[in-house]
Amino acid sequence: MPLSGAQVVAKALKQQGVSVVFGIVGIPVVDVAEAIQAEGIKFISFRNEQSCSYAASAWGFLTGQPGVCLVVSGPGVVHALAGVVNSQVNLWPLVLIGGSCETTLEGAGAFQECQQVEMCRPYSKFSARPQRIELIPTVLQSATRHAALGRPGAAYIDLPADFIQGSVDTSVVPSIGPLRPVFAQADPAAIREAAALLANARSPLIIVGKGAAYARAETAVRALVEKYQAPFLPTPMGKGVVPDSHKRNASSARSSALRTADVVLLLGARVNWILHFGKRFNPQAKIIQVDVHAEEMGTNVTIDVALQGHLPLVVEQLTAAIAGPFTATPDTNEYVCALHEHAQANGAKQAAKYADAQVPMTYHRAFYEIKQRLPEDVVLVSEGANTMDIARTVFDFEEPRRRLDCATFANMGVGMGFAIAAQLHYANQRVVAIVGDSAFGFSAMEIETAVRSRLPLVVIVINNNGIYFGLDAAEYERLEDQGKLPTTALLPDIRYELVAQACGARGILATTPEELGKAVDSAMAHDGVTLINCLIRPGGYQKLDFAWMAK
Repeated sequence: MPLSGAQVVAKALKQQGVSVVFGIVGIPVVDVAEAIQAEGIKFISFRNEQSCSYAASAWGFLTGQPGVCLVVSGPGVVHALAGVVNSQVNLWPLVLIGGSCETTLEGAGAFQECQQVEMCRPYSKFSARPQRIELIPTVLQSATRHAALGRPGAAYIDLPADFIQGSVDTSVVPSIGPLRPVFAQADPAAIREAAALLANARSPLIIVGKGAAYARAETAVRALVEKYQAPFLPTPMGKGVVPDSHKRNASSARSSALRTADVVLLLGARVNWILHFGKRFNPQAKIIQVDVHAEEMGTNVTIDVALQGHLPLVVEQLTAAIAGPFTATPDTNEYVCALHEHAQANGAKQAAKYADAQVPMTYHRAFYEIKQRLPEDVVLVSEGANTMDIARTVFDFEEPRRRLDCATFANMGVGMGFAIAAQLHYANQRVVAIVGDSAFGFSAMEIETAVRSRLPLVVIVINNNGIYFGLDAAEYERLEDQGKLPTTALLPDIRYELVAQACGARGILATTPEELGKAVDSAMAHDGVTLINCLIRPGGYQKLDFAWMAK
């Protein structure tokens, strides 16, 4: 029986266990999308290739299985490259499938002709085109394996139009099966070295990275914290691996913990800009790093013990190797108590910010009003410079993989794609995207995608009229008249809620804490898409400071 190339692709995806594909259709991939739907795989059609590639990227993080993205040739692949790079940098599994011109027309100036395999290769673990239609499943299997196994990342498959529209007999098409990952433990000798360092530590610190969240290491990491009783510091997307409510959480004393720790245990955390390149670590600290990738060991800091392996297995080894708590009396330990005092002082400062009753609202007051009304199991997507950074200190998480943000690559525009993917994955939980107004502008039309997909998303646009800082109407007009309007300024008080209404969503404008509280309550009670346009204090014209990039 003959199968079209599009059907071969769809059946191979089904055999790999793919349940959802994100994309935008057009010539030549529309046949592939329809074949995918015929196989019972959900296809979520977006408005922009960047957004659908970001959705696939987030799906990879949330599920541990490669997110799959289907786009058209040429410009479609160029736009989707954003998600490819995002996945590669964040170490999340993604497979991008792109249409391309007919093989017989290459070099002839064909429709949307582009060197896509070569373009994707520097930003992926695997980039290839099948040589024949019947080899599509084999190449797809290789792409999936490269994306998901070892250190995760991105893969690209090129599908020429004549392959999609051509056909082969079923008998020559190989059958493939789902991934079967193999996990490894660390070297037992290295485990003994690490356990000895931990046994002699007087002020140890466990840093929990998003790699621990991706690796589903929460059970093992929680057992380690309970047995060893050391303070822990989660990175932004490592929050919830150990509950934020745990008494050993040192997030509110972050600087003090990094400065005073004499042994640092890195669990799936890279020493990059998120951890200040290690420059804020105690210079005398001994460092133990657990990672699946050997080449990551020792980046920016000297590692005393490197433990390579699958993080849950390695943490289990460590937990078995230590005798018990790092001190006989952890609750009254001088180091632990000092961190607690720092956390209490910082908490009091934070509470004062929450109480600010001025209108327009501050970030902190707006976030406080939102926080009070969200369920404990909420999935929060956060993007935007100030919006994301401040939200990190406000919202707490009891479970892993419930916070998504711009992560290691720090790219704007991920919010709506991430939120749609998260709502599909967490079908029975509420997903709330809190996004800056500038960040929302990158993917605002995906509100229509969420409405069309019948997803109960809540989107809260934190509107300060600009990038980083904005201007109120009077200052905007004055600086515009003087020809001095800053490049960071957006139009004051844009009515984003009306844009949402035009796309079929509910839109609510909130200008006071009371209005915001009522709007969040209303959104949480609604089973469709709600966008809240939250006007906050613009901040005024300020010189931007990028010192965090070096510090």
